[in-house]
Amino acid sequence: METAKANGPVLGELDLHLWNEGRHWTIYEKLGAHLAEEGGKEGVRFSVWAPSAGGVSVVGDFNGWQGGKSRLEQQGVSGIWTAFVPGVAQGAAYKYEIQPRHGGPAVQKVDPFAFYAEVPPKSASIVWGIEGYNWRDGDWMKRRAESDPLHKPINVYEVHLDSWRKVPEEGNRPLGYRELAHELVDYCAGMGYTHIELMPITEHPFTGSWGYQTTGYFGPTSRYGTPQDFMYFVDRCHQAGLGVILDWVPAHFPTDGHGLARFDGTALFEHEDPRQGFHPDWGTYIFNYGRHEIRNFLLASALFWLKKYHLDGLRLDAVASMLYLDYSRKQGEWIPNRFGGRENLEAVGFLKEFNALTHRDFPGILTIAEESTAWPMVSRPVHLGGLGFSLKWNMGWMHDMLVYISKEPIHRKYHHYDATFSMIYAYTENFMLVLSHDEVVHGKRAMLDKFPGDGWQKFAGLRGFYGFMFGHPGKKLTFMGAEMGQWKEWDWKNSLDWHLLKEPLHGKLNEYVKALNLLYKNEPALWTADFDSKGFEWIDCNDTDNSVFSFVRYSADRQDALVFVTNFTPVVRESYRIGLPSPGRYDEVLNSDSELFGGSNVGNAGGRDAEDQPWHGRSHSTVVTVPPLATVVFKRRR
Repeated sequence: METAKANGPVLGELDLHLWNEGRHWTIYEKLGAHLAEEGGKEGVRFSVWAPSAGGVSVVGDFNGWQGGKSRLEQQGVSGIWTAFVPGVAQGAAYKYEIQPRHGGPAVQKVDPFAFYAEVPPKSASIVWGIEGYNWRDGDWMKRRAESDPLHKPINVYEVHLDSWRKVPEEGNRPLGYRELAHELVDYCAGMGYTHIELMPITEHPFTGSWGYQTTGYFGPTSRYGTPQDFMYFVDRCHQAGLGVILDWVPAHFPTDGHGLARFDGTALFEHEDPRQGFHPDWGTYIFNYGRHEIRNFLLASALFWLKKYHLDGLRLDAVASMLYLDYSRKQGEWIPNRFGGRENLEAVGFLKEFNALTHRDFPGILTIAEESTAWPMVSRPVHLGGLGFSLKWNMGWMHDMLVYISKEPIHRKYHHYDATFSMIYAYTENFMLVLSHDEVVHGKRAMLDKFPGDGWQKFAGLRGFYGFMFGHPGKKLTFMGAEMGQWKEWDWKNSLDWHLLKEPLHGKLNEYVKALNLLYKNEPALWTADFDSKGFEWIDCNDTDNSVFSFVRYSADRQDALVFVTNFTPVVRESYRIGLPSPGRYDEVLNSDSELFGGSNVGNAGGRDAEDQPWHGRSHSTVVTVPPLATVVFKRRR
């Protein structure tokens, strides 16, 4: 049991001062429910911030859920209420009953700092200690702190835990954290991914929100187990060589009555004015980033996940909605900033502080922005005027490529530059190429079904496109199911269609993705110079008639070179000459048309030798056969 020591849960004057100033980065050690021993008695110290409350009680199993029995006392003018309640033990369910200062009925609220909660649809917070887990990832954590992830391979498998794999024999229940720590981790490690990104597992009332409407910013959802079970999951990821990225949602929060909404009878976490405090797209509230305590709440949450759960990164959802005051609003529906502009200056300041703090305290971690506009310097350091993110999702590349691949091959020559436009701005940010969950829901169709043609053409097109994607500069993310060729759109209520792996084309697509992942991870040319223009050269980006693209990827030291050739038509390109970066032998190291992957086995007999014939502005060239709807990769021998 945790005990109240000098640095325990009892609030001191410094704690109150730092909280109100917005600078208490470990406030979760003070606010919330903490097992303690005080006056020779064991129990729990409860502390909550409710500055406009007229009175606060804690209610739970231990007092028959009766308000007024266990009253909390105000701590000066800090807005914090606290009390020690003896006899309460780990596992006790509780809420705060808050009486509004200016009258009206009392409301019961979950603890904003709870480490654990009841399984939805129940909603009470649960007293739970999170200390004492025996981590075994020391080597991983040491290596991470000493490395620069931007010059490492990052190939992310995005996962919705509830629907990755279910147990039909047990009522179609989802796997728990400890089961996932073996089944999901072993699968991802075997497939060659470098990271797992979890769609939000922060506690949330409605499963259908996919976790993006969070009520518990300090607790992993109890749907899959305890906090220690989630620690075990992360620990085993690290032991298997996999990083863990969490979707973290500071952009908005749900209006559920038991949550943060009008927490103390006033707009405490949100703005009072709906033009600033209500999000029309999602029917949610927007945090008041200008209030010290709210910034502290969110920043402490971010640091908490990195410290207590050893996470390797945080991906921020809907950053654009935070940056612009007029996001999804018409004229008159938003309030300009103090300079008359549309930029949310408080949110900008919050994001900069978030990135400065997380990178300062946890070197080697990643912060990733889903940002869909042309806001400048999203992934540039704060001290240089940027927002400070490690990476930015490349939404432009995603949109252009999905438009391109949806066209009939005969029409792709008219849309050729959709596939090349991204290289014009490729080095303005540190980009991550993404094919996320958002692209396979709401009528957008599964990745495999986005391609025109018969079944063979769809599979071939998808394999060729993945090869093109993995050659393009930028880190990589794909959503679960894309690696096996799901036919159906993602359905959060049901498991992935694992039975498809028994069908030849689906099983061979899975093998291809594994081979592509391993090529990516093992070739420095594909990740050491992602954000340096010296790491990429077009060979020919203008062959519109053939819909063929060719380019070179170089390692940062220029010692390794990979040549990519992609044919986006079902016509074999025989005797296709390409310029080469230097003389020598070029081995064919990957061919998406190999029969091993379900292709027609058109290829180049293992490789080609450079010829002393100028082509494409280069001194050497060779003639290759480019298979239909395929990507072929050649590696220059050293």
